[in-house]
Parts: sequence; structure tokens; C-alpha cells
Amino acid sequence: MRTLFPEIQPYARHQLKVDGLHHIYLEESGNPRGIPVLFVHGGPGAGCDSFNRRFFDPEKYRIVLFDQRGCGHSTPHAELTDNTTPHLLSDMEQIRSHLNVEQWLLFGGSWGATLSLLYAQQHPDRVAGLILRGTFLCRQQDIDWLYQSGANRFFPDHWNKFAAPIPADERSDLVAAYHRRLSSDNDLERMAAAKAWCSWEAHCSTLNPSTTLLNHYTDPQVAGALALIENHYFTHQGFIEENQILAQAERIAQIPAVLIHGRYDTVCPPEQAFALYQSLPDAELHLVRDAGHSALEPGITDNLIKATEKFATRLA
Repeated sequence: MRTLFPEIQPYARHQLKVDGLHHIYLEESGNPRGIPVLFVHGGPGAGCDSFNRRFFDPEKYRIVLFDQRGCGHSTPHAELTDNTTPHLLSDMEQIRSHLNVEQWLLFGGSWGATLSLLYAQQHPDRVAGLILRGTFLCRQQDIDWLYQSGANRFFPDHWNKFAAPIPADERSDLVAAYHRRLSSDNDLERMAAAKAWCSWEAHCSTLNPSTTLLNHYTDPQVAGALALIENHYFTHQGFIEENQILAQAERIAQIPAVLIHGRYDTVCPPEQAFALYQSLPDAELHLVRDAGHSALEPGITDNLIKATEKFATRLA
């Protein structure tokens, strides 16, 4: 079974000014002359982590990580102004141009898969391939599954804690109810809501409980941006048309894609990856037994690294 490559450090870091307000953090590691790959993180609002570099053979890949608007090392932190999906797609294209990359492999999980698919549909000639983990189609039904009705049936105890801060008469739309609290002028109310939001997601993300993931998600710096930005995007249905990704699947039909999904993913149920797979005639789908949503579950990690090794041979 494949495990992560050894730790590496970036050979270059950048703060890319993408407009009058936002600066995007990006870094390069691995082989400067290797196959360009863009790691597209989830959330939205999660930011990147050092282990994200380790899904790729550093001798074969030019590994590019970036923090999306408002999170990680990008500035200003937790900023919602001009923070929409079209802005993120424009940022990705600016990054490609800034780094003088002609074509790259996209590697994205969860919301990162959403953004990778949308970018590929907008710029199919710039995408050499797609490796997608925990595919999230960002339809209203997919948002409702996690934040209204669906995942709550698998985690009723954690759901009870998630819903508890919200009065009964507001629970018919928990995304909207949390939006009001995450937008509060009261710092304590805002942070309590952020931690409750992120705690719920962390509990759903792995097949076996992970204290490490829970502690990371509920760290005030992480939770403050992650909950606020996720809620902002899901309040606006991801700033895309309903079912946009599947409706425009023909635009990426020629791009090789590997879809990797945990059989017991309760954040993004496997139906989403299967629906995409059925829309892409040349895609591969790997449903990983004994795995949920997290990229660090052993079966998911194994399949992701096998996919990067396969593309390294294909794109060499």
C-alpha cells in the first residue's frame, strides 16, 4: 500500500496580487522542470497543509500549492469581499500565467474537486488530467445532505451538538441560521458558531474518529476562516448554476480523469462521484472500501498516490 512521500520544503514562495484587495499565497516544490501539478484544496476556506506536497514524487513533479482567497497564508484573512467561485477560477488562471505553465494536472478533493472541474470546463486546453478525491458537485441536494438532512442520520449525536445552538424555529434552514451567527458582531457568538460548524464537518470526515482532524478544524485560526467562507459559498449555492458540473460534462469528456471516493464518505456520498463517472466516458472510478472522506485515510492515500504515479508515466 502506498504511503505519502517524504517531507519536502518549497523551493519558491510567492504572494500573488490578484486584484486591489487580495494576495494569494502560492508555493512550488519538487522538480522545477517536472510535470506541473496544481493542488486544489477543499473547504472552501480550508487552506493548504505541508502534507499536501507529499502525494507527488518530487523528482517527477513541479508541485504547486495555493491558498484560496481569505484562508491559509492568503490575505486579507477571512475576507468575503470579492470571494466567489468566478474569482477563484480567475486566480487559478493568473497563477498558471504567473508560473509560465502551459498545461497542468489538477489534483483536488471535495470542494477542491468542484473547483478543479469548473476550471477544467472553463479552460479544457490547459488541463492535462484530473485526479479528484471525494467529488463534490455542489448541487443544492449535496449541500442539504450535509447541513440539513442526510448525514445527520449517520451521526445523530454529533448532529445534536451542531443543531443545539440554533433555536428550533430556525432549524428548517441551518445554513441560513449559521450565516446569521457567523456574521455576528459578537466575537464570542461568531467563534462558537465557527467551532460548532467545523466540529460537525470533522466528525463526518473519517470512517474512524480522528482527534487530530477535530483539533485542526476547531483551531480558532482555521475554524474562523473555514466556517465563514464555507457558509458564504453554500449560502450562494457555490456561486454556480444548479447542476452546472454535470450539465457541462461534455466540455471535459476528452480529459483523462481518475475519481477516488471512499465507500463510506458521509460528507460527499459516493453517488456524486458515480454520477460524474457516468458523464465522463473515459474516466476511472475507484470506490475505496474502509474509507470515508479524508485524503489521509490509508486506502484513499494509496489510491491517490497510485493515480499520481500513473499520470507521471502518462505525462512524462
